[in-house]
Amino acid sequence: MTREETKQEGQQVKARKDLVRENIEKIGELFPGCVTETAGQDGKIRKTVNMELLRNLLTEKGEDEEETYSFTWVGKRAAMAEAVRPARHRLAPRKELSLDWEKTGNFYIEGDNLEVLKLLQRDYRGKIKMIYIDPPYNTGHDFVYRDSFAMDSGRYRDLAGGEGETVPADGRYHSYWCSMMYSRLAAARHLLTEDGVLFMSIDDNELSNLLKIAGEIFGGSHFLACFPRITKKAGKTTEAIAKNHDYVLAFSKGDSPKFYLPPHTDAGFKYADEYVGERGKYKLNQTLDYNSLSYSPSLDYPIELDGEVFYPGNSCEKYLERKAGKHTRADWAWRWSRELFDFGLKNGFVVVKKYENYSRIYTKTYQNARIVKTDSGFAVEHISRTRAISTLEFVENRFSNDNGKKNLLKLFDTSVFDYSKPVALIKTLVQYSTSGDDLVLDFFSGSGTTAQAVMEQNLEDGGNRKFILVQIPEATAPRSDGARAGFQTICEIGRERIRRAGEKIREEHPLISGDLDLGFRVYRLEEGL
Repeated sequence: MTREETKQEGQQVKARKDLVRENIEKIGELFPGCVTETAGQDGKIRKTVNMELLRNLLTEKGEDEEETYSFTWVGKRAAMAEAVRPARHRLAPRKELSLDWEKTGNFYIEGDNLEVLKLLQRDYRGKIKMIYIDPPYNTGHDFVYRDSFAMDSGRYRDLAGGEGETVPADGRYHSYWCSMMYSRLAAARHLLTEDGVLFMSIDDNELSNLLKIAGEIFGGSHFLACFPRITKKAGKTTEAIAKNHDYVLAFSKGDSPKFYLPPHTDAGFKYADEYVGERGKYKLNQTLDYNSLSYSPSLDYPIELDGEVFYPGNSCEKYLERKAGKHTRADWAWRWSRELFDFGLKNGFVVVKKYENYSRIYTKTYQNARIVKTDSGFAVEHISRTRAISTLEFVENRFSNDNGKKNLLKLFDTSVFDYSKPVALIKTLVQYSTSGDDLVLDFFSGSGTTAQAVMEQNLEDGGNRKFILVQIPEATAPRSDGARAGFQTICEIGRERIRRAGEKIREEHPLISGDLDLGFRVYRLEEGL
């Protein structure tokens, strides 16, 4: 083989490798859970495709044969197939149940959420900025989401490979739950924008399973956080351990989720000067001099200001000793170089505080401005000072179920829905992850808390967010407060809550509410295409 032929063959091999890498990247964008990393013979880590998992996602069959994937359950293959099976229903408008049909951009959809998620793909694929769901916690055997992959106990026992008491009594219900969540999350992922975020409330009954399911669908690297949330204050319990919290899980669709961080709240920003309009208030919490851990002669110089001469450590005698070489490794110096000090003084970042027997130089820390280094020197940069979102964000009592109940009591004479999440929780999630005219989806919408949270956040920051709520028309329990109040289904509670929440906003904010979208269009899932 000639040198030229060898070169051409090498180029062809490289081109094939590049093509394989590109194809793996494309598969990863569509099915992130199918791409994993393996070590080659040379020890290098490479991305590869789990072909078994990819084949399961692309097949239309739902056979429950022996499965080898590390995280599995009876019915998983059928759940995968169900997620990609075309919708078999349509959405029928119900104008008589709607509010401001002609004007509103909000939607309330009654029906099985899996079918609805499939139908939403046509118009909302890649357009939802935030999804919040509060799925059933699987604390008992009452399960209203009976998909086509559901099975009776005999079929479950056959597939699980056990007889009689060798199969856990609750295993079938865990399988139901996992299958139900898998197919819905797989369908929901495609609705998110590339910078979109999914939030899910869950307790410890299915926490580990939900983490694995979402990690497989969204990709493990797209797990963002597990926020504990207080559910109730410590109280009486017959158990040794009182469970007073659940969790909010957060996953992103892409590598760069967009968040709107909360402003930095610091009572120390209490002083104002001539720059307050552009820089905000400032605080004085640092002197210019400090006892440096690593002494630098270039940061040790006299400053003449307001007729006084200042030295690091407030002592001319000690300054002269340092300059004579009598300094320690850790000794007094300025925090700023001479050039930075001159710029800071000229631009209002320096202040002298006079005490009874001495004076000290302080530097200002502004809310919305700071000094930055440039190629030509220094400049004032305007910033929006924010704080990071803490994983302990939701341990305050205002995020508890007690406040969720109080939210309902402000709209109804009784608590018409059990365990409703507080508006403050979802409103905070909306605030942190959306803005402007972003879309928010909740496909386990329950009493409609998400709709109220979106409307209230729009009121607060002038946004024009829209919500899409989905709820299966589950009957209210016969002796529940909701049933006693005349509501036959959870959907009736949800619709009425949105109406009353909107009316409350209009009553309390008549001058502002006219610009808000407080209506909603109702659709019902019906058979046929």
